[in-house]
Amino acid sequence: MKKILTGIFCIFLIPVIFLCVSNISIKFFSRNYVYEGVEDVPKRKVGLVLGTSKYLIGGGINHFYKYRMETAYIALMEGKVEYLILSGDNSQKEYNEPARMKKTLLKMGVPPEKLVLDYAGFRTLDSVIRAEKVFGQESYLVISQKFQNERAVYIGRKRGIDVVALNARDPKKKSVYLREIFAKAKAFLDVNILNTQPKFLGEKIEIGDK
Repeated sequence: MKKILTGIFCIFLIPVIFLCVSNISIKFFSRNYVYEGVEDVPKRKVGLVLGTSKYLIGGGINHFYKYRMETAYIALMEGKVEYLILSGDNSQKEYNEPARMKKTLLKMGVPPEKLVLDYAGFRTLDSVIRAEKVFGQESYLVISQKFQNERAVYIGRKRGIDVVALNARDPKKKSVYLREIFAKAKAFLDVNILNTQPKFLGEKIEIGDK
């Protein structure tokens, strides 16, 4: 019985240890490349804006979306980036994150020629790798909340891309942070064990002048 209990304990303990190790590793690795203020972030040609839904399921504006758009606008207007890649999910006809982001930023006064749409950013890994493989950016700035920026920086730099990140304001939603624990663990697996690739790549798209 003692051996059985020990085995059961180990079965539950190992995943907990992995969750802790993967989360701590990603946070520690990315800490020097994630910036809180636009004045401190280094300049890059392109900013990669990670998509999310504009509206909440129960109605109302999703503040994760709102704050990302505001931060992307400031980064562009302050000259920290010259162009924005708007990367998000467009897997369903009625759901188009990149087009929604473009519409919002145009209303804020961003010139249309400064916006490039990536319709195959189904997850953070896809967006990060496609920014290099499809859009030709070996060095760029990610714009999202800190929890996602940490993952993006980890994925990009582990794949040899010079990624830095600018944190948008964080609405501090507890359910998001619970999911993030598992998202970081999955990112750790994708990078270090599974060598996961984007769902789609495709022909290269040039942004601005070389």
